[in-house]
Amino acid sequence: MSFNCIRYEIANSILTITLNRPEHMNAFTVEMAYELISAFRQASDDDAVRVIVVTGAGKAFCAGMDLSSKGNVFGLDESLQPTLKDMTDHLDDPAIERGVRDTGGQLTLAIYDCKKPIIAAINGAAVGIGATMTCAMDIRLASTNARVGFVFNKIGITLEACSSWFLPRIVGIGTALEWVYTGDLINAEELLAKQFVRAVEPVDRLLQSAYALAARIACHSPVALALTRQMLYRNAVQPHPLPAHRVESLAIFYASQASGKEGVRAFLEKRPPVFTDQASTDMPPFYPWW
Repeated sequence: MSFNCIRYEIANSILTITLNRPEHMNAFTVEMAYELISAFRQASDDDAVRVIVVTGAGKAFCAGMDLSSKGNVFGLDESLQPTLKDMTDHLDDPAIERGVRDTGGQLTLAIYDCKKPIIAAINGAAVGIGATMTCAMDIRLASTNARVGFVFNKIGITLEACSSWFLPRIVGIGTALEWVYTGDLINAEELLAKQFVRAVEPVDRLLQSAYALAARIACHSPVALALTRQMLYRNAVQPHPLPAHRVESLAIFYASQASGKEGVRAFLEKRPPVFTDQASTDMPPFYPWW
């Protein structure tokens, strides 16, 4: 599949998705949104991909929504009068999907459903959707010159991209409220102190560090990784541990008969395991359980 706004490049089982509008600081458009959704869905069942790294071309990660678009800059149909019932009963109707639904939210839902671990390499400014899309990614690294801003209230709009769900889970409700209320640009030092990012790296070493981390993950069973990713996200929000126990029991039951056998053999033989299972075809029969 060819893309206009992003690059999709695989090497050493690592997919790099690069936001590729450097002349516009990788500003987000509706076209970019649908390309990213397609890319994550494609990668989810692409057995050549074990881990995904997301970064931006040029000096910025993503400067937010491209506000120069004509009409409704978010691509929404102002002739509609949607209700919450419409969003419940008709979410996938074409008119609602294209004319009402937040494209950033559609993107982060595609990220959430992806089977592959995702690392954000925030190489510069990440503002608005540039910030919120990274909240749905599993691990974030930032360059020393990265600046992240949840600037929505500054321009009279609200959180999007499901960030009211993701952001408090990463930094806590107090920090999330402060960052969103003020709309301030947050420097790399504070991002690290508040644990929004795992590490801060010089610009010229950011991708190297992201790939090194990705390589440590890519050697594991892709089925085990896919199950682990969804188990952590979905079980962590359950009100009681029993639902987690149900899912974990099934996961262990099936994994122990498949990739688990190779893992145990490799451990006993004191060698690295060679996993041949594939997330596209070898997921256990209870997946997806939600």
